[in-house]
Amino acid sequence: MLPTLFISHGSPDIAIAETPATAFLRQMAGSLPRPRAIVVASAHFEAKGRVSVTGDERPETIYDFGGFAKELYAMRYAAPGDPALAGDIVAALASAGFPATVARNRGFDHGAWVPLLLAYPLADIPVVEVSIDPTKDAAYHHRLGRALDGLPGRDVLVVGSGSLTHNLREAFPNLRAGRREAEVPVWVDGFADWMGERLEAGDVDALLDYREKAPYARENHPTDEHLMPLYVALGAAGEGAAAAMLHRSRDCGVLAMEAFAFRQAA
Repeated sequence: MLPTLFISHGSPDIAIAETPATAFLRQMAGSLPRPRAIVVASAHFEAKGRVSVTGDERPETIYDFGGFAKELYAMRYAAPGDPALAGDIVAALASAGFPATVARNRGFDHGAWVPLLLAYPLADIPVVEVSIDPTKDAAYHHRLGRALDGLPGRDVLVVGSGSLTHNLREAFPNLRAGRREAEVPVWVDGFADWMGERLEAGDVDALLDYREKAPYARENHPTDEHLMPLYVALGAAGEGAAAAMLHRSRDCGVLAMEAFAFRQAA
């Protein structure tokens, strides 16, 4: 059975940059069975009070960022959608008590297409996106993931795409100056290492209460949305799933680019 994944997607320009995270994403798919479809819970797809699921057959590529190299805006990720799978997801969410709708004319945001362009460059696997709710907490998103826990057994790869740390005010000066290997502050490693340790220990209660229990939570996540996809991926792996770190690196000093796999014990 496929694992579920959490990926730190970082800056949009990892699609054209050479960073440790870029190298990891390029080889990641080779370590996994080929999925029949991919479902991405992206930090850049938000819906309040409901869950929105992309349902177009041919989703467009969204350039939901500004100020980057022109070549980024010429890239296109032409993977098909999967309307039937989108309908199944809406039904599963509804049966679990989540108001859910199919979104029409909604393409792939960079939280989906940038990492998928690196991991699955042929764009020949159908992709469906699932929204997060920026007004809801970690427990809500973990429950949302649990509503999707039947997907891995159907050869569907569930990916949470966000960022283990996400303080853009601190990241942008280094990004704009090209300081990809800037010094890493103690507050970045302190938070990222705590999250990794709690994930590998299976301490879901502590993880759900990360705002109170994790060191430097506010510094790394002034807002919650970029961490919520992690909880969707963790929930979708099912009760008692084990976590394994697949990648650890830093970009621009303050972006922790960790990736994790969650799977049931054999």
